[in-house]
Amino acid sequence: MDIDRQILLIEEIIIALLFVAVLVGIAARRLRVPYTVGLVLMGLLMTFWERVDIQVAPNLILALLVPPLIFEAAFHLNLNDLRRNLAPILALAIPGVILTTVIVGGIVAWGTGLSLPVAMVFGALVSATDPVSVIALFRSIGVPRRLQVLLEGESLFNDGTAIVLFHLVVALAVSEVARFNWMSSLVEFIRISGGGVLVGLLLGTLISQLISRIDDYLIETTLTSVLAYSSYLIAEAIGVSGVLAVVAAGLVNGNIGPRGMSPTTRIVVYNFWEYAGFLANSFIFLLIGMQIRLPVLFRNWNLIVWAVIATLVARAIGIYGLSRLERGIPAKWQHVLYWGGLRGAISLALALSLPSVLPQVSDQLQSMAFGVVLFTLLVQGFTMKPLVTRLKLTERSESQDEYDRRHARAVASRQAFEHLRRHHNQGLLSDHTWRTIAPQLQEHNRGLADAVREIISIDPKVELEELDTARREYLRAQRSVINSLRRDGTITDEIYTQLITEIDAAITIPRSGWPELSSNRAIDGISINRLMAVVIQDQDVESALNALANLGFPATRLPSTGGFFGRNNTTLLIGLPHGQEETVVKGLEQSCRKRVEYIATPVEGFPSGLVEPIPITIGGATIFVFEVERFEII
Repeated sequence: MDIDRQILLIEEIIIALLFVAVLVGIAARRLRVPYTVGLVLMGLLMTFWERVDIQVAPNLILALLVPPLIFEAAFHLNLNDLRRNLAPILALAIPGVILTTVIVGGIVAWGTGLSLPVAMVFGALVSATDPVSVIALFRSIGVPRRLQVLLEGESLFNDGTAIVLFHLVVALAVSEVARFNWMSSLVEFIRISGGGVLVGLLLGTLISQLISRIDDYLIETTLTSVLAYSSYLIAEAIGVSGVLAVVAAGLVNGNIGPRGMSPTTRIVVYNFWEYAGFLANSFIFLLIGMQIRLPVLFRNWNLIVWAVIATLVARAIGIYGLSRLERGIPAKWQHVLYWGGLRGAISLALALSLPSVLPQVSDQLQSMAFGVVLFTLLVQGFTMKPLVTRLKLTERSESQDEYDRRHARAVASRQAFEHLRRHHNQGLLSDHTWRTIAPQLQEHNRGLADAVREIISIDPKVELEELDTARREYLRAQRSVINSLRRDGTITDEIYTQLITEIDAAITIPRSGWPELSSNRAIDGISINRLMAVVIQDQDVESALNALANLGFPATRLPSTGGFFGRNNTTLLIGLPHGQEETVVKGLEQSCRKRVEYIATPVEGFPSGLVEPIPITIGGATIFVFEVERFEII
C-alpha cells in the first residue's frame, strides 16, 4: 500500500472513531451512564466486526494521546489547592505506587505461579490510576472540591511514577535479581522523576513568559499546544520522565500563563484544551475496548480473577493505610478514593509494550491488565455514583434540590400552557374550551411561580446561583449577537475585538456584580458600601458603561474637565460592595485604552523653539475609592 492510501486510510479511521465517539456521547447522556464506560463498551462491540482490526503501538498512546490528557488536567488544577493537599497526594503517588506494585506482585505470584519479578511487572503497570470518568461524575453532582483535588492530583503524579517504576521493574525481570543494584535503581528513579519535573517547570515558565508578551489568542493557544508536546518529547529525549514533565508544565502554564492572557484568550485556551481532552479520552477508551479480546480473557479467567483481587487489596491497603498520615481525610472520602482508583490509558500503553520486553509472558500479563482495566471501568465506574449518593457527599442542599423540582414544574407547566395557546390560535382548540381552561391554567402557573420565589427567599445561595446563571446567559447572548454583526459585516474586526474582549472579561470573572447588586438589600446600602470615582476620556464612556453593565455595577455619569489639554472628560460614580474593587478595575482596563496624541506647538514649560511633535499619552482611567454610609439609586 502506497503512502497516499495509508494516509487516506488513517484519515477514514479517525473520522469513523470520532463519529462513534459522538454517538456514544449522545447515548451516554440520554442513558445517564459514564461516557468513558460507554466508549469501552462500544470498542468491545466493534471487535466483533471482522473488518475492524486496529493495532495500536504503545508509543502512539504515550506520545500522542497521553500528553493532551495530562496537560488538560494539570492546566485546570489550582496550584493553591494542590499545595494545600500536596502531602497526601505525594504519599499516594509515590509510596502508594511502590506499595501497590509490591502487594499486587506478591499476591499474583502466590496465586498464579508466575515468578515474582514478572508479577512485579504486572503490579507496576496497573499501579497508575485513571479516574477520568470519576472526575467528570464529581463535577456533575457537586462532590467537595478537596476530594476532587486529591483524586485528580494522585492520578496526575502517579502516572509518571508508575511509568518510571515499570521500566525499573522490567529491568529487574529480565536480569538476575542478584545482579540487580537496588541503590542505583533508587538513584535512577529519583533522577528520572526529578528531571522530568524540572524540564516541565523550565519549559512551562518559559512559554508562560512568552505568552504574557503576546496578544493573539491563536498564537497563545498554539504555544500551549507546543508546550504540552515539547515537554514530553524533550524530557524523553534526554532520558527523564516525559509524563511528569507534562504535569509540571501544565501546572505552571495553567496557574501563571493565564495572568498574561486577555480574557478572550483565556476562554479560547480553556475551550481548546477541554476539546483536546475530550478527543484524547474518546480515542483512548475506544482503543481500550478495541484491544480487548473477550475470547482471550475467557481463556485466562483464573489469572484475571487473581489480578483483580490483588489490585483491590493493594488499593485498600494503600488508601486506608496512607490516609492515616493525613488526619483531615474523612472515612467517607477514603471509601471514594479507594473505589475511584480506576485503571485506563497508562495501563493499556504499558501492557501493549510488553511483547518487546517480556515476550514469553506478554500474553498472560496483557490479559490480566485488560481484565483489570475492564473490571475497574465497568464495575467500579458504574457503581461510583450510587456510592457517592449513599455516602451523601454531594454539596447540593435540600433547598437546591427543592428549587430544581419546583422550577422544573413551573417551566413545564408554562410551556404546556403556551402549547395549548398555539393550538387555540391555529384553530385546533375551540374558543369555548380555551376560555374555560385558560384562567385555571394561568392561576396554576402563578401558584408554581410563587412556589419558586418562596424557595429562593428561604435560601439566598439558590438565588445567587440563578442570578449568576442569568448573568452568564445574558453575556453569551451578547457575544452571539456581536459574532453575527461581524459575520454580516456590520462592524469591523477592530470593533469586534474590543467588544468581545469586554464581554469575555465579564464572563471570566466568577459571580461578579449581579449576585451582589441585584437584591434590594444591596441597593439599600447594606452591601454597597464603597463609591468609586473614575475619570475617563469621552471616547471610552460607552465602552466603560457597557463593561460595568455586563458586570452588574450601577454607575452614574458626570461631565468633567481636566488633563494635560484641559479637555472635556467624564467622571463615573460607581457603587460597589467591599472586595469588588479589583473586578471593576479589570473591567475598566479592558474598556478604557490609553492613546498617544501629538502636539506640534510650543508648550509652556518646554524649551523655546520646539517645533517637533511631542507624544503625549492620554486616556486610560484615573480611579478614586471612597467609603460611603449609604448608597441609593434614584
